[in-house]
Amino acid sequence: MRPGGLGRGMGRGRGAPRGRMGGFGMGPAGECVCPQCGTRVPHQRGVPCFQMRCPNCGAPLTRAR
Repeated sequence: MRPGGLGRGMGRGRGAPRGRMGGFGMGPAGECVCPQCGTRVPHQRGVPCFQMRCPNCGAPLTRAR
């Protein structure tokens, strides 16, 4: 075995950083958008958009990019 681990030691560390739990972690600012009616709601820090409901039609929201 090689000192320091099992791998070959050739990793370059070029992968894109990911957010918590494998997501993309878009940060606290931004908006959540309804995929059905297009209503936009300010994103609430600490609450994922998919856990929020549209105030107009009740559909789960998605994060606006």
